[in-house]
Amino acid sequence: MSAEEKEAKSLPRRAKGALLHRARMLAKDMLLFQVLPRAYRRAARGPVEEGKVIFLENKEATLPESFEVLYERLSRVPSLKLEFVSLGETRVRLRQYYKNCIAFVEDLATAQYVFLSDASNVVSCVPLRSETTAVQLWHGCGAFKKWGMSTADLIFGGSRDEILRHPFYENLSLVTVSSPEVVWAYEEAMVLQDRPGIVRPVGVSRTDVFFDDDYLAESRRKLLEAVPAAAGKRVIVYAPTFRGRVAQAEGPAELDIAAMRDAFGADSVLVIKHHPFVRELPPIPADCRDFAFDVTCELPINELLCSADAVISDYSSLVFEYSLFGRPMVFFAYDQDEYTDWRGFYYDYDALTPGPVCTTTEGVVSALEEAFADFDPREVQAFRERFMSACDGHATDRIIEEVFGEDIRRAATRS
Repeated sequence: MSAEEKEAKSLPRRAKGALLHRARMLAKDMLLFQVLPRAYRRAARGPVEEGKVIFLENKEATLPESFEVLYERLSRVPSLKLEFVSLGETRVRLRQYYKNCIAFVEDLATAQYVFLSDASNVVSCVPLRSETTAVQLWHGCGAFKKWGMSTADLIFGGSRDEILRHPFYENLSLVTVSSPEVVWAYEEAMVLQDRPGIVRPVGVSRTDVFFDDDYLAESRRKLLEAVPAAAGKRVIVYAPTFRGRVAQAEGPAELDIAAMRDAFGADSVLVIKHHPFVRELPPIPADCRDFAFDVTCELPINELLCSADAVISDYSSLVFEYSLFGRPMVFFAYDQDEYTDWRGFYYDYDALTPGPVCTTTEGVVSALEEAFADFDPREVQAFRERFMSACDGHATDRIIEEVFGEDIRRAATRS
């Protein structure tokens, strides 16, 4: 079959795909512009329920790490009624997802508080009542790779008009961030430059666990349960971010695991944690499975960082959290130029990273050997002071007081 014949044969498929895409966009417009606001207004005829608090998760079925500390603390307060709602996006069929969204906004209409940890065009599209406080906890710290409006017209993002058509950060009363240094980046990404004071450096609730000795000990126990070979050995964590778009996220496979084993196999294990968006995990070579272990589906990143003697990353914001431990970091940025064009960074990458930037596995090995022989923590400490100054183990206290007041904060801290 000639190239022309193949092209002609593919046209019906392309036309069908374009038609399906347009139908989905029209359905999305109807949901966000008409169905959800109408459902919300109907439900808002009833009174706001004092003390009703909703924690909204877009995708996962269980409470995410971003909510855990705050949810547990607020559950101690008898006057508060907590709900966890998951919309099931990417987990359920589109029709069911739309039904979940309708049920959620009807529930939201009588809530006094709603907490988010990710973008939400659902919360943004309704005429939120003045009696309802919406708080964006976000799921990351610092400001590394660009997102939201900051990606407008980059390859990763849509156009400015597309992003504004279905806003994700409307109706917010408070956005909590990790330091004063990054306020500007969140205001830009969330299009909040004209609403100063919403983004506030009160700290990130989920980082409080890194100051909890019991949590650190339990995290170590879970690691040894998942990776018994780590007992008595140095733990090197490789935690790269995904490549491509969210729906087709891929995990990088460029790190030469065999070379890492040859260099560190005698006294270390390599523990790999891919981004949760990655569904098809890169395989570990059969002859390296006594050295390298993929725990993507077994351990959350917060717990894993607690036991890491060193971290290899690339463009992931987890390096902000890991800086709280003051340990070595190495950056395997083999595709830095391509990634910069694709998504971009808020700061100059090479100036920002608190550790060596490498483009080959040999460079990673050399950087780790040097760090293990003689690590100087001053660069990591300066990075922590700049980007994580509000994360001191008491962020949840400040968030509760900001949102609920001192009395609730006191009630939430009683043992």
